[in-house]
Amino acid sequence: MFVRYFFNGTLFIVPLVATLYFIFEAFTWLDSRFNLPYPGVGFVLIITGITLFGYFTSHFAFRTFSNWFEQVIGRIPLVKLVYSSIKDLMAAFVGEKKKFDRPVLVTLNRDTRLQRIGFITQDDLSHLGLPDRVVVYFPQSYAMAGDHFLVPKECIEPLQVSGSQAMKFIISGGVSGL
Repeated sequence: MFVRYFFNGTLFIVPLVATLYFIFEAFTWLDSRFNLPYPGVGFVLIITGITLFGYFTSHFAFRTFSNWFEQVIGRIPLVKLVYSSIKDLMAAFVGEKKKFDRPVLVTLNRDTRLQRIGFITQDDLSHLGLPDRVVVYFPQSYAMAGDHFLVPKECIEPLQVSGSQAMKFIISGGVSGL
């Protein structure tokens, strides 16, 4: 009985302490970069700076500068690839056109009924000569990585859960319930 209570307590305490420790270390690291005397001020400054930058990017004058900057970046071969890939990935998570909001169940093998949860990121592949396919992104568990496959539409089954619930389920390796 004692051991069971101990493990139940561990299941609550360890994630809580790890999260608090991570936040504390992140604040300490940021504050040490700015040489600030009070903990958390660096974090507040960065959040404020990013928010102000977001405010300015949503107004016409800054959008003109932003478009010019992206045209300049677009002319530098390797920089263009890195910049556009990171920008597209970020937009998929936090932009106005989120890409991970349509979770689906994909049958990978009809005989064994092997299935995997993923997200449709593109509906139309006719520009590749594949009008009967969609692009499905499969995040990997406990990693910031994933695979994408071109999947026949008949192997796709929409899931009736939110994108965030499906992502949590996948990232946790199926440990978190939907």
